[in-house]
Amino acid sequence: METLALILAGGRGSRLDILSEKRVKPAVPFAGKYRIIDFTLSNCSNSGIYHIGILTQYHPLSLNEHIGVGKPWDLDRRDTKLSLLQPDEKWYKGTADSVKQNIDYIKRSGAKYVIILSGDHIYKMDYRKMIKQHKEKNADLTIAVQKVAWEDTHRFGILNTDSDMKIREFQEKPEHAKSNLASMGIYVFNTDALIEALQNVQEDNLDFGKHIIPHLIGGNVYAYVFEGYWKDVGTYDAYLEANLELTSTVDKIPLDMYDRGWRIYTRSEEMPSVKIGSKASLKQVLVSNGSIVAGSVTRSVLSPGVIVHPHAKVVNSVLLNDCVIEEGAVVENAILDKNVHIGKNAVVGCGNSDTPNKERPDLLSSGVNVLGKGVKVGEGAVIERNCRIFPGVQIDEGTIESGTTLYRDES
Repeated sequence: METLALILAGGRGSRLDILSEKRVKPAVPFAGKYRIIDFTLSNCSNSGIYHIGILTQYHPLSLNEHIGVGKPWDLDRRDTKLSLLQPDEKWYKGTADSVKQNIDYIKRSGAKYVIILSGDHIYKMDYRKMIKQHKEKNADLTIAVQKVAWEDTHRFGILNTDSDMKIREFQEKPEHAKSNLASMGIYVFNTDALIEALQNVQEDNLDFGKHIIPHLIGGNVYAYVFEGYWKDVGTYDAYLEANLELTSTVDKIPLDMYDRGWRIYTRSEEMPSVKIGSKASLKQVLVSNGSIVAGSVTRSVLSPGVIVHPHAKVVNSVLLNDCVIEEGAVVENAILDKNVHIGKNAVVGCGNSDTPNKERPDLLSSGVNVLGKGVKVGEGAVIERNCRIFPGVQIDEGTIESGTTLYRDES
């Protein structure tokens, strides 16, 4: 085997908060019928990389059930090997620590190269091109990079290179960046160089950006510039924006999901065809299998099994599997997790966005509401803006003011 892929899929995804409370971030649904990890797995399959280890940790059940033996990604053949790797005795304490705890798995693979990937980014990338450059440069480590806006450089690991793209300096989330080449968290290692670094760098919470990359800088470490679409959907705003971008007109879609030469594969449920009612109105909408739409839906994403009743209105929202929007209800600027039920004439999203979420203003301040799995909103109830409604909450009536957080009463 020449190349082993290791997909990091064990993080809590704390900034996705409610959506990742009972599932790991890569297992969060995206773009209707997909999960976030489908993009990385499909990239591997389309790039001819069939030996894959997926490093899981928190709430792995949903992810494990989704991946199974890897059949949708053609990973169940005799010449492929898909492994789900969980920590044995102690939790992974950093991105590189998770790989270090599986160092015997890497050695047994016999791979010449190891490509480290994140399971929670949205992009399409042919890894073969990056590996080809890695070989041509005789590199020990190649890091995929993308140019970002200068005002965003403080959010990323920034790489300074020479004219040959050899990395001379690494700045971890710098206040004053010397470059706008940001690490994408995609690394190709020579296996020997990776093992050497993992064994010789002695740090708690061992991390690629903070420890492994600085350890290797000065050697044969190069940048690979990727110019395609790439997005980390690790916040509510980024998740909603990335979903809604896919509803743009064909010539403006930033990520082409309809490219037959580079398909995004997933595990799909057997559900009936989409049904659109005679008085329905749909504009810029992704509608998934099993959905029924009789109301008005604008610039939104409907996952499998969603029902929008007559005279209901959905705008700028993402509705996950089996949500029901009853007659006359309005849902605007919202993310609804699975099995949310919005009653007749209820409103989700009204008023101004001036009040951020009082408990977590860092998560919700732009006017978006997030309703967890199984939330029920009663007839005529109103939810204003920037509200976090945790799974299982039932709102029978009245108004939930902007900035409110509601938890299920377990008493």
